[in-house]
Amino acid sequence: MTIKPSATRRYLALFFPWLPAERWNRAAPRPPEAPLVFAEKLRGALRLTSVDARAAALGLVPGMALADARAQVLGLLIVPHDPALDRDWLDRLAQGCARYTPLVALDPPDGLILDIAGAAHPFGSETALVADVEARLERTGMTVRSALGPTADAARALARYPAPPAPDEAAAIRRLPVAALELDAEATRALARAGLKTIGDLASRPMASLAARFGADAADALRRLLGDAPSPLDPRIAPPPVAAERRFAEPVTSAPHAMTILAELAGEVIAAMAERGKGGRQFRATFFRSDGLARAIAVETGAPTRDAELVMRLFAERIDALRDPIDPGFGFDMIRLSVPRLEALGASQLALEGGAVREATTDALADRLATRLGRGRVRRYRPVDTHIPEQAQLELPAVDAPPPQPWPAPAPGEPPLRPFWLFDPPQPIEVIAEVPDGPPQRFRWRRALHAVCRYEGPERIAAEWWRRRDNKGLTRDYYRVEDVQGRRYWLFRHGLYDEKPDPRWYIHGLFA
Repeated sequence: MTIKPSATRRYLALFFPWLPAERWNRAAPRPPEAPLVFAEKLRGALRLTSVDARAAALGLVPGMALADARAQVLGLLIVPHDPALDRDWLDRLAQGCARYTPLVALDPPDGLILDIAGAAHPFGSETALVADVEARLERTGMTVRSALGPTADAARALARYPAPPAPDEAAAIRRLPVAALELDAEATRALARAGLKTIGDLASRPMASLAARFGADAADALRRLLGDAPSPLDPRIAPPPVAAERRFAEPVTSAPHAMTILAELAGEVIAAMAERGKGGRQFRATFFRSDGLARAIAVETGAPTRDAELVMRLFAERIDALRDPIDPGFGFDMIRLSVPRLEALGASQLALEGGAVREATTDALADRLATRLGRGRVRRYRPVDTHIPEQAQLELPAVDAPPPQPWPAPAPGEPPLRPFWLFDPPQPIEVIAEVPDGPPQRFRWRRALHAVCRYEGPERIAAEWWRRRDNKGLTRDYYRVEDVQGRRYWLFRHGLYDEKPDPRWYIHGLFA
């Protein structure tokens, strides 16, 4: 079997062997003097989950019992394992690597994979691109092992598993140990006992016999490594349909200057969207620092827009609300503005009475509040086509709500059919009626007795039988009632007497 290099794709794999320790060292006031290990309770005992370079040199490895590690090395610095912080730091490294290509995939817990097809020409060659990546990551205090490959699986294996020097990538892949397939321990031992120690040994055997003897997983992993089967990359962020960026020979060290450049990029993406007849619903600004890190800030709008001033106001609101302000550090050497979400935006005609103007003003206010307070803090109600009262509206974040729809309005001069305040869930009450299926005469709610002087109803609302498999939903009889003090309530009896021998009464809402 021969290795089939991809004609269109090239991958760069990055492996951070000491990621937890180097992440911890960045936040520590000073580097620790003792070997550093991370521990977590696994299988009923404290075990090492990660070590630093000094601990590894002393023979400590992940999976070792903490008691054995303490007996082997005195004076260990032990830190609780925090996979969430490691994942967050890996994500920040991925943001920084997005300067090279938008196709950056996380390879947790300690790696990244970049699709660099067509990304090497600004640097002159793939070798120069890799050198730039490694230099920036080293400035962040990270130790990195990198490898190029024709497939994502091949690049990952070359970065993580040592192999003897080879004249080219194809030979290097064939010299990889069978552990690079990352099968379970039993399958790896079975391959070794059969005398198959390298990928080349496996590639020289018929694939059908490998699958029959060692399982389909081994054959599938080998095919992906050799390029005979697809090894798709799942990018951290999908490539946006519209984007603009600016690179600088000298880093930009002023945050106001960076915002001025961002406004220029906003004009460029607005022009690109106008050519497509589209508007943006989400805008993402990424500030790439010269030390290799990046900071991404996103804003959203409730309706598609091509208003550059509105977009910049939203970015200003978001930046002002940040707990951790944008820090240029040694300067930004690249700024990118992308529009991940586009929607059709045609010409609009203003209503004569100014309704469209008021609606646009309301949308802009909702966008600003959602940007400053959080996308889930500002919500809108959307009418739903159902006659069940508590399901007739849907509460959505303002930036996610669809275009507004008209709400049903009562006839002129008539009181509203539905109260402004609904209880969720309806609250049980005790009712006295003149006849069992008649209107309420008195009801007790929250330990207070209310005498009914006026009522309207019943408004009979049946269950949505087409949504229920058992077809046993109870019918509701609603009454609008007014007590002797002039307060108006919305009550209902849950169930007819031929549906239920003793139906209960509930209060569902209050009228203003």
